[in-house]
Amino acid sequence: MTGVYRHVLDAKGRLFIPARLREELGDTFYVTISMEHCLSAYSASSWERMTEKVKAMKKVDQGKIRPLFSHAAKCEPDAQGRILLPQALREWADIEKNVAVVGAGECAEFWNEDKWNEVDAAETSAENIAAVFAELDF
Repeated sequence: MTGVYRHVLDAKGRLFIPARLREELGDTFYVTISMEHCLSAYSASSWERMTEKVKAMKKVDQGKIRPLFSHAAKCEPDAQGRILLPQALREWADIEKNVAVVGAGECAEFWNEDKWNEVDAAETSAENIAAVFAELDF
């Protein structure tokens, strides 16, 4: 998934998902907390792959994954392409009104727009881009 899209939550906590990302996420997808202070949205097939990996883990290690599942919301866009972001997820990611919807490869991310602007500025430095290309061996 690629691109950055800027949207505003409506009064009911609904977020418009851009058509391009809806195509990749599918009719049903899962939104949960992320490693960073944002939310991540996974297609049903990606979510199933993650679930299968967790099932293959030792029971004692499965607890490490619990936050991803316990905070997840199953989402189905309405006819206007909006999803309801649960209040608890919005609070966790400090999403109140302005949202950056970011394509992040395997998933889409939903960021508080101000926080995204800070992250984006840091990550798009020449030094960071050079390090990324070196890591990818480009």
